[in-house]
Amino acid sequence: MTAGRAGSRDIRIILNCNGIQQMKAFADLTEREILAVAIAGEEEDSRIYLAFAEDLAERYPDSAQVFTEMAQQEKGHRHMLLRIYEERFGPDLPPIRRADVKGFIKRRPIWLTRNLPLERIRKEAETMEFEAQRFYERAAERATDVGIRKLLTDLAEFEQRHEQRAAQLSDKILTPDARSAEDHTARRMFVLQYVQPGLAGLMDGSVSTLAPLFAAAFATHQNWPTFLVGLAASIGAGISMGFAEALSDDGSMTGRGSPWLRGGICGLMTTIGGLGHTLPYLVPDSWANAFWIATAIAGVVVFVELWAIAYIRARYMDTPFLQAVFQIVLGGVIVLAVGILIGGA
Repeated sequence: MTAGRAGSRDIRIILNCNGIQQMKAFADLTEREILAVAIAGEEEDSRIYLAFAEDLAERYPDSAQVFTEMAQQEKGHRHMLLRIYEERFGPDLPPIRRADVKGFIKRRPIWLTRNLPLERIRKEAETMEFEAQRFYERAAERATDVGIRKLLTDLAEFEQRHEQRAAQLSDKILTPDARSAEDHTARRMFVLQYVQPGLAGLMDGSVSTLAPLFAAAFATHQNWPTFLVGLAASIGAGISMGFAEALSDDGSMTGRGSPWLRGGICGLMTTIGGLGHTLPYLVPDSWANAFWIATAIAGVVVFVELWAIAYIRARYMDTPFLQAVFQIVLGGVIVLAVGILIGGA
């Protein structure tokens, strides 16, 4: 029995050494540990805001300045906490971190916040301040020392107003001209990261699948085999375009964002573009004139797709509308005619 207990104890020690962490409940923290965790948290938040500022400096310099100011405020919080800690407990901090406390505030690794849109970064900051406020409120409820409780309560109230203060700071720093410039940059980033890969996929999926789909349709005059050809062409084109977009640019120099996000958008829109005029061929072959019904519906869908693409190009890519119509609609009609001629040969 003794050997068995010793063996179990050895197993627990090995598990802990191999990285299985034993976390401490918030209710079990002492005042000293609460202050130590708060100090570490303010330091981490300050570094996160500085990372936000560094990430935004080139794209949104005025908003980057806002986050730099917020980082300085977090440093001020840390100094306040550290001063009262040293007065009560001395200079040595216990080795306890956020990750050691069960249910404590979680922060995303900073590398996961790189190249996020400005609004997403602002939402991250709002979430950080809300979670910090909740922590200070709970910590103040547990504090028995009057001075510590007052400081934690003050910090909770400060975090509650931090979002409003950040907005006031933005109003002071972001002049109308600066806001206009950032809005222009935001639109440009939206076009680069979402519209451009999506439009490229939609164009490829809508146009490149026309020839094989209508060639199969007029060669067989049967809906189900035509649908299978269109489905295979759409999915195959989506996979190909998705990988091509993802591997073409890592976004580090062009600012086009995550390559896998762009690739996913491009691949999805390519597949959707092909499926639009493929789905009508699900009309059952048992219906009277089933082939012509499906082909008529597919023709209407193709017409709508091509004009929609021309509109998007004119709206977001600064292409004159008539030029976009000439390039897309005329090109699509030619590809469609080629597919019909080949299939009917």
